Amino acid sequence: MADSLSKVPDVEIDPEGKFKYILVRIKVKGGTDHKDIVRGTKSAEYHNHIFEKVNPAMEALGLESSCLGGGKIEHNSTEKKLRVFGESTGYGKADHAITVEKLKAVFKDYEITME
Repeated sequence: MADSLSKVPDVEIDPEGKFKYILVRIKVKGGTDHKDIVRGTKSAEYHNHIFEKVNPAMEALGLESSCLGGGKIEHNSTEKKLRVFGESTGYGKADHAITVEKLKAVFKDYEITME
């Protein structure tokens, strides 16, 4: 089942704009193997809307998920910049340092900052 974790991309965010994001811990049901993933989209009016899409998708893979917090990401693909900031009213502030590390692994040639 740990291989289910490896099938889940670490980062899925919109290609452009300013949007809400959440940091989610996914783990194998009944197990200890886990990893943290970043999800963000402009289509979410509230942070919980993102989690409401992520959770059933993870359950279908036999994984449990819990939201560790949220914030916002500003993605400028032209200038290759990502800015991580803010917090979620419902979930609290995500650990932006973890989010930045996840983003750096995917957006290797980007300038990534956090506030």
